[in-house]
Amino acid sequence: MKRILLCLLAALLPAGCLGCSKQEATLVRLSEVTHSVFYAAQYIAMEKGYFEEEGLTIELTNAGGADKAMAALLSGQADIGLMGPETTVYVYNEGRQDYTQVVGQLTACDGAFIIGREMEENFTLENLRGKSIIGGRAGGIPVMALEYALRQAGLEPGVDVDVMTHVQFNLMAGAFAGGEGDYVTLFEPTATQFELEGGGYVLASVGESAGPVPYTCYQVTQETLKKKGDVVERFLRAVYKGQRFLAENDAKTVAEALAPSFPDTDLEVLEKVVVRYREIGAFALSPVLEQEPYERLLDIMEQAGELDSRPPYGDVVNNTLAEKVSK
Repeated sequence: MKRILLCLLAALLPAGCLGCSKQEATLVRLSEVTHSVFYAAQYIAMEKGYFEEEGLTIELTNAGGADKAMAALLSGQADIGLMGPETTVYVYNEGRQDYTQVVGQLTACDGAFIIGREMEENFTLENLRGKSIIGGRAGGIPVMALEYALRQAGLEPGVDVDVMTHVQFNLMAGAFAGGEGDYVTLFEPTATQFELEGGGYVLASVGESAGPVPYTCYQVTQETLKKKGDVVERFLRAVYKGQRFLAENDAKTVAEALAPSFPDTDLEVLEKVVVRYREIGAFALSPVLEQEPYERLLDIMEQAGELDSRPPYGDVVNNTLAEKVSK
């Protein structure tokens, strides 16, 4: 009888209507500044199916730098960009009418680690005096946070420490391995893998020295927010589910969830990296970006000589959707 009823229904309804209750997933083109365990909640959301639950399909591309991620966003090649919020500050200060806005925070401090060629017991930033360190692209948050941390330790970049800014972000490990610089800053899992392969030693965390700062955030154009606000909301809801999973599970469980996104990284390494990032408070617990860390970001940019004026918090940061999904 059941089979007969299904056949009658198929005959009465227009072709394809039996599956019309399930809407086709919406494609979201996401450009990330780099691929790192630092962005664990995002990959957990992908691997655990949280984006699918929100009716989204993620097309992820590695931009290889914040400037390139912002270029993809402004040119319409990406719907959402994951990068340092300093990029939106730059765009705002350029006077662009459709300036981008930060709609969600993913990481809460600098995620880079200082790598040296030799193991140095009781290492402090003072050990960098008179030395050189590959810090990243000039004007990017990685090098500015490093310089901020150096100043906090009484070291003036360019005077006491040679901070090298000519190497592209995704080429820093290779440059250091090739002999450039006395030290380098690297993200995970690259830092731990580099150490295990004998390329150097993890000595310190930049984030611990620089303090809380909205290091990596999701950004969109105002046009996208206006036309696809529901899509951005669903995207942030999936990310928040990933943040909750990250906060509520042990490092091994988190590492297992991350494994498919890092097929070339051993599970033990992933677990170690998760622990290391938790120890420095790197993972944001919700996508809401508060004003105090935003103002610290502007302080860091000012000290680096990269800030013409301080854009109002309410112009650059739009927490409307982040607050909605986190409730």
